[in-house]
Amino acid sequence: MLNIPLWKRIVIATVCALGLLYAMPNLFYARVEGHNDAVKAIEAAGATPEREAAAGAWPGWLPSGLVNLGLDLRGGAHLLAEVKVADVYATRLDGMWPELRDALRDERATVGTIRRQPSPPDQLRVRISQPEGMQAALSAVRALARPIVSLTGVGSNDIEVQGEGDVIVVTLSEAEKQATDDRTIQQTLEIIRRRVDEVGTREPTIQRQGDDRVLIQVPGIGSADELKALIGTTARLTFHPVVGRTANPDQPAGARNLILPSLDDPATYYIIEQTPVVSGEDLTDAQPAFDQNGLPVVTFRFNPAGARKFGDYTVENVGSPFAIVLDNEVVSAPVIREAIRSGSGQISGNFTVEESTQLAVLLRAGALPAELTFLEERTIGPELGADSIEAGKVACLVAFAAVLIFMAFSYGWFGIIANIALLINVGMVFGLLSAIGATLTLPGIAGIVLTIGMAVDANVLVFERIREELKGAKGPARAIDLGYEKALSAIVDANITTLITAVILFMLGSGPVRGFAVTLGAGILTSVFTAIYVTRLIIVIWMERRRPKTITV
Repeated sequence: MLNIPLWKRIVIATVCALGLLYAMPNLFYARVEGHNDAVKAIEAAGATPEREAAAGAWPGWLPSGLVNLGLDLRGGAHLLAEVKVADVYATRLDGMWPELRDALRDERATVGTIRRQPSPPDQLRVRISQPEGMQAALSAVRALARPIVSLTGVGSNDIEVQGEGDVIVVTLSEAEKQATDDRTIQQTLEIIRRRVDEVGTREPTIQRQGDDRVLIQVPGIGSADELKALIGTTARLTFHPVVGRTANPDQPAGARNLILPSLDDPATYYIIEQTPVVSGEDLTDAQPAFDQNGLPVVTFRFNPAGARKFGDYTVENVGSPFAIVLDNEVVSAPVIREAIRSGSGQISGNFTVEESTQLAVLLRAGALPAELTFLEERTIGPELGADSIEAGKVACLVAFAAVLIFMAFSYGWFGIIANIALLINVGMVFGLLSAIGATLTLPGIAGIVLTIGMAVDANVLVFERIREELKGAKGPARAIDLGYEKALSAIVDANITTLITAVILFMLGSGPVRGFAVTLGAGILTSVFTAIYVTRLIIVIWMERRRPKTITV
């Protein structure tokens, strides 16, 4: 017979209460924003819900998560950038030079002296003084080749080596170039995501487009220029031996040397060795701090490999200057007073607190592997988002009113019960979105409107089944019990197929498509719960109190 145990009633009521409780902050803040400019400023600055709660607008002991608004609703910045993947080839080949030089030195009796020659960006050219030893030289260099670890380059090596007279020419293989391109794009995506996440921005869209382009959309940020300043800086940190100092930037630097300007003194230039001793890739942490004089600095720490290289160099070069280079500018060139085995140090300069904090963010996120060229940039104002939200509200209210009226006229008291469950359902949708930190986009609003229309489908199936059982002369309690029992399989089957579609859209889609999939999936889960459990619980409580002899559905 129609009966729900006490423990089930408590579970159903608890789930509904939690869903509505998690949804309440969204309604509360929407109401406060109309009267409190400070809350508007907090939201415009992209503050986290915890900070908003700390501001006193909502009790801190209650759930304070909000539904994040996407770029189309909240405004923000949109960038389309091209990654200069070819720049990575030169860096990769330059990094091979020390290993190649050591390999050829082992064959010096056969190949003679070795000299690196000026080369195009995609080549490493080395001249040997004894051309008759070319075969031995080629064999030694080819032994440095490594197999490519990628699905597209199985069975291929990373370099190709050939001789041209007395010159050895090393290039990256086509398979390695493709693998390098893929790694460069993936690394760029990850570093951009880290930099954006470091400043607490909610739910950015960062994805690959085509072979060498990256799409970046960040809701809530002030302008495209602000976003470019955050992610467009390469922030490449390297540590080089200092050869000398000069005031003439046109002075010959010498083979394998560079002349770089000083960050603090525009009239000073440093001559440094081109190949770094250690680079920012070996950093594990960077934090803003203050030195003994109270001036802003950035402290850093190397990983074990970087600490070993850094320590070995300082042991052998006590008393020599050591250049700290950031994006082709010498930040400082301190003299090594003693061996540094700890693997940590600090970068000092004429930083402000803001600059030291920003530099620490960039260093923690890592260096961009290649330069970004911005092809498209847009700043989307919040006014458009406000219009979209208003249009979404109207659409939801119209859909709500239409469904409420239809159910009330079609099923009478049972239709009203379904409408109560529908109200709980919409609240639970927003509660679930708030709990998981989902982002609401304009297509997401469409998903909610669709959910409102679909939410009563299960109730329609149940009520129609109850009608059929009543026609068979079943009693009210038995008809209701059979109606829910026999409609359950159809409800589950119909919603599982829709949920599978939502999951596929979420996995394969991006941006607005994922926003639609999230709200649709959340709506399916809450609507099935309210249709099967909430409406049944309300009907059972009503039946227990009224004990009607007959019912009309």
